[in-house]
Amino acid sequence: MQTAATNDLVVEEQSSETATIVLDLTWELHNWDSLMRKMFTVGLPPDPKEVAAIEARRNREKERQNRFFNVRTRVMGVDVEALNNQVEERKLQEATERSKEAAHGTNQVQYDLVVQMLEKEQAERTRRLAKKLQNFREQRQQLRNRSEFDFWDSDQLWREFPAYPGDRAPYYGPASLQYFSGEDLQRAACLRMQQEQFQYSLERQLQEQQQARVDENCADMLDDQLRLAMDTRAAQLAKLEESCRIAIMVATANANKAQAAELAEQQRREQQRQQEANLVEVQNQITSDLLTENPQVAQNPVAPHRVLPYCWKGMTPEQRATIRKVQETQRHEKEAQRQAEQALDAKWESQTVNLAQAAMELEEQERELCAEFRRGLGSFNQQLAKEQNAQQNYLNSIIYTNQPTAQYHLQFNTNSR
Repeated sequence: MQTAATNDLVVEEQSSETATIVLDLTWELHNWDSLMRKMFTVGLPPDPKEVAAIEARRNREKERQNRFFNVRTRVMGVDVEALNNQVEERKLQEATERSKEAAHGTNQVQYDLVVQMLEKEQAERTRRLAKKLQNFREQRQQLRNRSEFDFWDSDQLWREFPAYPGDRAPYYGPASLQYFSGEDLQRAACLRMQQEQFQYSLERQLQEQQQARVDENCADMLDDQLRLAMDTRAAQLAKLEESCRIAIMVATANANKAQAAELAEQQRREQQRQQEANLVEVQNQITSDLLTENPQVAQNPVAPHRVLPYCWKGMTPEQRATIRKVQETQRHEKEAQRQAEQALDAKWESQTVNLAQAAMELEEQERELCAEFRRGLGSFNQQLAKEQNAQQNYLNSIIYTNQPTAQYHLQFNTNSR
């Protein structure tokens, strides 16, 4: 076991040394690449496409920073201006709806007042009709004037007795009786009164029928007048509703016209501002150094040894000679760099071969260590198995002599406790 641990430590130290060597070589290669880039870019003007690409990347990075560093935009994740416009439109829509609801509420109040007036008129008309009917019943339909009054009159038996003829009747004594069974002294008067009562009942029925026809005609006339009034009022309310709707439409049209006029004015102002800006731009271009071909504008104010490509008109022979000289120098440097790279590649190849040999040696050592470890582990397992068997035999023969039977286990869980 100690030998295996020692071999593991040796392998780890060799692996760490190899990683350190690889990192050093990578750092040297990076420094050499940076040096070569600086050597090839000395004294040359920047490429316009590369400058434009760099500027575009900078602008995108600025926009990205603005989005990320703006807490409101990052948290909400929506267009705040569009939301504000939606809120304004919603408020305008709600104001328009409130105005419409107010107009409809006013109309509803008027309708309710008209309905209350009509209901009051109908109730008053019904009350007057019921009062007239009750007066007619009290005056013309009394109990004593009915034809069947004689059948259930409680005083009828008392009126059947004959009238007292007087105390001077010669045939009546002081103790004489004044009424005998079957005697009727007022028969003729009773018959006359019954005829008059029948004639009166007939006339009263005719009057009642005529009055009923008159009342029915009056009720029909009142009903017709009520329906006519309700139809007239409904037509008036319909005209009022139509006038309110027309007024709302006119107000909406006026508001739309005002908004359209305001939008047209804004567009006209924007077009005028755009035209003025275009005129200023044309004037600036006409009087600029680019069109006037001023040779001084090609000088870079920051780096005098450089020129501005968009204003540059050409190179002088001295500049061409300088460029050729620099190119010749760069060719020599490129050749030296190529030779250095070849030497570096040879060095890397030798280092790779050395690393491969070291890896093969380490693998061989690892295989030997693993084989030795497996042999030691097998012997240790055999010894451990013998000890466990001896321990188990000791327990079975000496310690655990009284083994539990099935009857012993059946005595548990025999009740609910």
